[in-house]
Amino acid sequence: MPTIKILPHHEYCPEGKEITAPAGTSLCEAMLENGVEMEHACEMVCACTTCHVVVKAGYDSLSEPEENEEDMLDRAWGLQPTSRLSCQAILGQQDVTIEIPKYSVNHAKENH
Repeated sequence: MPTIKILPHHEYCPEGKEITAPAGTSLCEAMLENGVEMEHACEMVCACTTCHVVVKAGYDSLSEPEENEEDMLDRAWGLQPTSRLSCQAILGQQDVTIEIPKYSVNHAKENH
């Protein structure tokens, strides 16, 4: 099972965290299942950018972004060349390191 290393984020994961998840799982699902309360206002249907992450290592092991995801990412705060929507980035066999941006485009948090 690949490991997801989450770099420290002041709100979601202050100490950083390493989790494992089976290949075929989205980054967002893996984080939620392992106690990282990642925001996902659209319920993981690629209709917002609140689950935006920046992949620091292992980008090529994730599923390729589809056009809809790329269009949504244009609206994300702090967009980087290795940005992904965690709800659409599906784990392959390799480990990944991700950073959750400091801000999202949401002005109000959703309670899930």
